[in-house]
Amino acid sequence: MSVFEYDVEALEYLKKKDKKLAQIIDQIGPIQRGINPDLFESLVSSIVAQQISGKAFETVYARLKQKTDITPQGILNLTTEDIQTCGMSLKKVGYIQGAAAYFSQTDIDVLRHMTDEALINHLIELKGIGRWTAEMLLIFSLNRMNILSKKDLAIRRGISMLYHHPQITDALLEKYHKRYSPYASVASLYLWEISSGRYGHVDHQK
Repeated sequence: MSVFEYDVEALEYLKKKDKKLAQIIDQIGPIQRGINPDLFESLVSSIVAQQISGKAFETVYARLKQKTDITPQGILNLTTEDIQTCGMSLKKVGYIQGAAAYFSQTDIDVLRHMTDEALINHLIELKGIGRWTAEMLLIFSLNRMNILSKKDLAIRRGISMLYHHPQITDALLEKYHKRYSPYASVASLYLWEISSGRYGHVDHQK
């Protein structure tokens, strides 16, 4: 399995920039998160994961993979009902089919050579693919180092837990993004871990 790759330098940089994050990094140690270098499969998995729990995602995505290879043509070979019976809404099925139709005609590997913002702006032109979905692709397929997803609820919860903020605004998140840059994706791994509640932190959001 491929994992998100970062080095000790990234951790040391974050520890110098943020004392509270430094304590968490020392407490938890290095985090390994799997990534999927297959861009289309990673995109589809991010669409499936929209607005559902991790456990529900695993169930639905496993059903889809049992039906077909996750390729543009594999998806297009399925009927709408085939995909819907995996446990997805009709709207979400349409998003997946739209992405499959688009990337059956367009080489998805062109995304690899785009900057973060260019890739996000390109993908959000597709129906049902928002900024969060594009950002997950950047982290969990392309191993991009400087992503802090402002719409990710677990990221917002992790920020509240670590820094005791009662309200999480985009402006506040931008402040932390600048602080963590150029290793915001690495900081995100720790914020996701904190948000689980396994380390005794409390969500201070009102």
